[in-house]
Amino acid sequence: MNTFARELLRWYDHHGRKDLPWQHPREAYRVWLSEIMLQQTQVVTVIGYFQRFVERLPTLVDLADADEDTVLALWSGLGYYRRARFLHRAAQLCVEGHGGELPRDLDALMALPGIGRSTAGAILAQAHGLRFPILDGNVKRVLSRYHGVAGFPGESAIEKQLWRHADEHTPEERTADYTQAIMDLGATVCVRSKPLCLLCPHAASCVAHRDGLTATLPTAKPGKKVPTRSLAMLLLRDAGGRILLEKRGPQGVWSGLWSLPEATDPDAAGSVASAFAHVGDADPLPAFTHVFSHYKLDVSPILFDHAAPLAAVADRADRRWCGRDEIAALGLPAPVRTLLDNLPEISP
Repeated sequence: MNTFARELLRWYDHHGRKDLPWQHPREAYRVWLSEIMLQQTQVVTVIGYFQRFVERLPTLVDLADADEDTVLALWSGLGYYRRARFLHRAAQLCVEGHGGELPRDLDALMALPGIGRSTAGAILAQAHGLRFPILDGNVKRVLSRYHGVAGFPGESAIEKQLWRHADEHTPEERTADYTQAIMDLGATVCVRSKPLCLLCPHAASCVAHRDGLTATLPTAKPGKKVPTRSLAMLLLRDAGGRILLEKRGPQGVWSGLWSLPEATDPDAAGSVASAFAHVGDADPLPAFTHVFSHYKLDVSPILFDHAAPLAAVADRADRRWCGRDEIAALGLPAPVRTLLDNLPEISP
């Protein structure tokens, strides 16, 4: 076993995380689900979502058989909803072509939607103990600093160099523990800001620590100005407390999720609302900003209480008036769910 792996595993035996819910049992479906949830999301947030998800859909076949609304409702609040749709479709493909199991082959795993090389490696290493390297964000940070690799890790040449380092350090023995260990090191010690170098098992041989480069490695992505968009969200609530929801199309942000009707700005809210119901006075609610990876969205919520649904606007597959129990079972964007959860009681 190479020195890097040996030192890391010694650290892991004393300080690594061994009580994460997807480690008990550490089987392919649970590892896969956790890896997808952990993309862009921290462990502390994922744990609750993971536990609720596997309680409702404990096996890959259960996931494949579920309808999309169920999957998106379980995912609601995690964001990056394309991950959930890819997860759902990949499960269906495994039922169709792999006997209801995730394949134990790297290329076959990578052929499934939403599974890249690192995720496939994590599944094979952690669930089956096979020697495959991983290179998620935490590992990129550890290896960039340890080897002093300058350059944005998202660039092809830099990523290729990091993959080479990842492969050379991955041991034949205890591969599952090593995979968890290097992710743990990046998540708890070699963190993005103010890394805890004195607690790192590799401090003596780390280039970034030796040369004072921990604040600049890994190299940040070249910045660009984030644009801002604005809209008004319309909360049409009838006398029974039901809210009008619309299912978004397959393209764009929040695709496939249930959301609120929208207007380009608050001044247009009344005319848009009147297309769905007889409405009275508009009641502006506190505005908020939701930040996506590529832009900011300024939202002005407008409440129309005691809206009387127009006879011509009946429930259909992509639009319905929903009570609280129905809303709880649907996949909603996190800010929309928060808005509805905090909605004031219906006025007399």
